[in-house]
Amino acid sequence: MAVLQLGTIEAIKNNQPQLLDAWRKGLQAKGATRNVKEQDLQQQTAEFLQLVISGLQDGHGTQTAATGWADTRQFLEKLSASRALLGLDSQQTANFIFALKGPLFSVLQDHYRNDPAQLTEQLLEISELFDALGMHTIATFQKSREAVIKRQQEELLELSTPVVKLWDGVLALPMIGTLDSQRTQMVMESLLQRIVDTGSEIAIIDITGVPTVDTLVAQHLLKTVTAIRLMGADCIISGVRPQIAQTIVHLGLDLQGVVTKANLSDALKLALTRLGINLNKAV
Repeated sequence: MAVLQLGTIEAIKNNQPQLLDAWRKGLQAKGATRNVKEQDLQQQTAEFLQLVISGLQDGHGTQTAATGWADTRQFLEKLSASRALLGLDSQQTANFIFALKGPLFSVLQDHYRNDPAQLTEQLLEISELFDALGMHTIATFQKSREAVIKRQQEELLELSTPVVKLWDGVLALPMIGTLDSQRTQMVMESLLQRIVDTGSEIAIIDITGVPTVDTLVAQHLLKTVTAIRLMGADCIISGVRPQIAQTIVHLGLDLQGVVTKANLSDALKLALTRLGINLNKAV
């Protein structure tokens, strides 16, 4: 079984400035430094190369899953997370590793120029090491990217379901877009918490921005209404357009006991009337 020779490790160690310079130029040429500060790039490349040298010097071999490579794996995981936040893709992130292979091969070719067999063996070992590190980087990048996307989706859901205080004791939740199970759960949690925080007696759910109402959407609405009532508050659904009314009737959906209004204005008037507030038009 081929192993990395001491001469290979010494060649890498003794040519660090040359390797770092060629590596950074290669990264820039491949577009793998987009949005990355020059100072950060210099620090990251220098740190990673030193981790690789330390790992090889300590005799950890090329099995990157071994305990001896834990610091290197942790470094790559942090790097992947930072690249995901900067908006780079997996290829640009993986090129952080793969762009070093070319400069390394050049150094080894010069070191083993009189021993072709040894050169081939050492190039294969180095290539396998960096391929494994590159694959680890890609895998961790995908996890980091998925975490970023999930967080962004949650933030968008929060932004798309704002709870507005219309009057003392009256809250409104304007719904925009399609209702699904995840969004309904977030809607209920947000609205119920606001009811508790404000002590509101009436909550208005405005579905003017909901494109269609089918059986599933109606079930989600009824669940929300039930939860509101369990909190001791009342609920009014506004924004029931003629098309939605016809759809509800056609589907045979049971909204018995649920107060509905055509628009938010009418719903607010009803809410204020229930609270004993009289609104008189200015003469």
